[in-house]
Amino acid sequence: MANPTHYPHIVVHPPALDGSRRVTEGDVTLGIASHLDDVVEILRLADLDRIEVEQSDLIEWQGGGPDDWPGLSEHEW
Repeated sequence: MANPTHYPHIVVHPPALDGSRRVTEGDVTLGIASHLDDVVEILRLADLDRIEVEQSDLIEWQGGGPDDWPGLSEHEW
């Protein structure tokens, strides 16, 4: 019997105060991204570069989508 294909569940977490976003797969932190290109590189290093970052259903974008990277100056105090 063949093993079922594993589909990772990647989460790009809401931006921190500096605009960076944590990228996780399950309970594992893959890296910290400051830009969409960082997410692409983090996934490449995790051997997940086959995932289309901006359009994949395998990525859950929390606190904004792939175009949302607020910096410290955009947060209200």
